[in-house]
Amino acid sequence: MERINTEAYRVKEEIDLSQLTTYQDFGASEKELKKALKNIRKDLGEFQDTMYAHGKYGVLLCLQGMDTAGKDSLIREVFKDFNARGVVVHSFKVPTPLELRHDYLWRHYVALPERGKFSVFNRTHYENVLVTKVHPEYILGENLPDVESVSDIDDAFWEKRYRQINDFEKHVAENGTVIFKFFLHLSKEEQRQRLLRRIHLKRKNWKFSPGDLEERKLWGDYQKCYEEALNKTSKDHAPWFVVPADNKEAARVIVASVMLEALKKYKDIKEPELDDKIKANLETFKQELEKESP
Repeated sequence: MERINTEAYRVKEEIDLSQLTTYQDFGASEKELKKALKNIRKDLGEFQDTMYAHGKYGVLLCLQGMDTAGKDSLIREVFKDFNARGVVVHSFKVPTPLELRHDYLWRHYVALPERGKFSVFNRTHYENVLVTKVHPEYILGENLPDVESVSDIDDAFWEKRYRQINDFEKHVAENGTVIFKFFLHLSKEEQRQRLLRRIHLKRKNWKFSPGDLEERKLWGDYQKCYEEALNKTSKDHAPWFVVPADNKEAARVIVASVMLEALKKYKDIKEPELDDKIKANLETFKQELEKESP
């Protein structure tokens, strides 16, 4: 299996999505990729245990991608070896009436990870510059003071949102949240095949929605919006990674590898030392327990 260069997937300069590959296999079989992921996620699980004990950082994992890009299965496979207490998944849907009574970042802010835990955003605050940009009429539901009609939603409006999102992420990063953002880069043909599988396989029928076909017709619009969002919001404190998603096993290995490599750089994350008084009396405590009758 080829070595994974995680930096190759980071958005460091302006990108053109049409020029980036949607398929990767690292010269490995499906079995080899699954074995690689198993080893990486074991290390990630052990790191999370230490991070939980350390209690000073949280990790936010943001996943974006077109329908069928593999977000749900990626979450299941990458976090399989985590302690259940250590990871919380949030799947953001259409905003509720309560959420619409707040600013668009409110529901994401309250879902940020506690110190010591991972939070996964399955679809994220970026929907507010993606689906709403493709369907600007959705913005009207936010009841904003300076937006009376779709014509008020101009380029300056979107630039303001990019700035707000960058400010939001910078704020939480400066307060101990490690941010990873992954765009699962799927080809249109692979999406077609995955949608057909949802129709052909009875056990997957429940996943199919006619609405997916309507959104598919807007593929070009979505790609343009993704490209702009990636280029405007990939920062050192909150980088974007474009992950080839046509091969699910390889995509999972890339995401896990990026996280583990970056988290290992936090040398201050370690298990806390015992209080000196407790440490000095460990032998006494051990003898007391050993004297107990079974």
